[in-house]
Amino acid sequence: MKNKTWFITGASQGIGLILAQSLLSAGYNVIATSRNIGSLQAKIDPQAAFLPLEMQITNEESVQAAIEKGIATFGTIDVLVNNAGYGQVGTLEELSAAEVQRNFDVNVFGALHVIRHLLPHMRANGHGQIYNIASIGAYTGEFAGWGIYCATKFAMAGFTESLAMEVKEFGISATIVYPGYFRTNFLASTSMSLPANPIAAYTTVRASETMHQHDINGNQPGDPSKAANVLIAVSNSQHIPLHLFLGSDAYGMATNKANSVMAALEEHKAYTLATDF
Repeated sequence: MKNKTWFITGASQGIGLILAQSLLSAGYNVIATSRNIGSLQAKIDPQAAFLPLEMQITNEESVQAAIEKGIATFGTIDVLVNNAGYGQVGTLEELSAAEVQRNFDVNVFGALHVIRHLLPHMRANGHGQIYNIASIGAYTGEFAGWGIYCATKFAMAGFTESLAMEVKEFGISATIVYPGYFRTNFLASTSMSLPANPIAAYTTVRASETMHQHDINGNQPGDPSKAANVLIAVSNSQHIPLHLFLGSDAYGMATNKANSVMAALEEHKAYTLATDF
């Protein structure tokens, strides 16, 4: 179905941008949103199948207006990609309540705004697909200095599992996408948010920040173009997964976490089973 209409948030850079470009090349309609529409328009040429929209994801009125404009233009929205978000670095001790709230406002509540306002349309249509772009940090939180970011992504994974159960009867699917490290600007200083008041005693975390910015950034193993192709292919498959891991590194980290949890279950099985009436 080449004329599906996709609605992508955070589409002016990274996987969101490359997905939008790949979809347009393949003949799909794309509603691409960004808080900076100028950046979006500079990267994708005007065309009938492309609708760039400025949208403030933390503002429900802005979200609703973008969805209504998209439906008015193409008649429908078939696939939602909740991609908008950013990485907040910092230990739990050093991040302020305001820094934490801002990360949750964008990464969690922003995604919920879009889902809340789009679901009535998908329910009425009797079909729809939702991709919530989380992170491998939504499956394992063993990243020093990334606790709050991981918490936002764990939240997304949790509500997506419930969402999938809630909307199944309407012919709608929901998928948690767990990307590993992909070669985008996610780790660039212009994208990653550092703590306003870092605590020098956390030498391990400061070293991790430096490593992510100077060693990992630009050398990530994941190819965002291939990730986009996978998202398109999965959307057209007969069996839409609830959990979708992207990248060999994500596969390795997820396997290690799953094995660790299973080992802990077996090791402490006697305690676990000793609590029933």
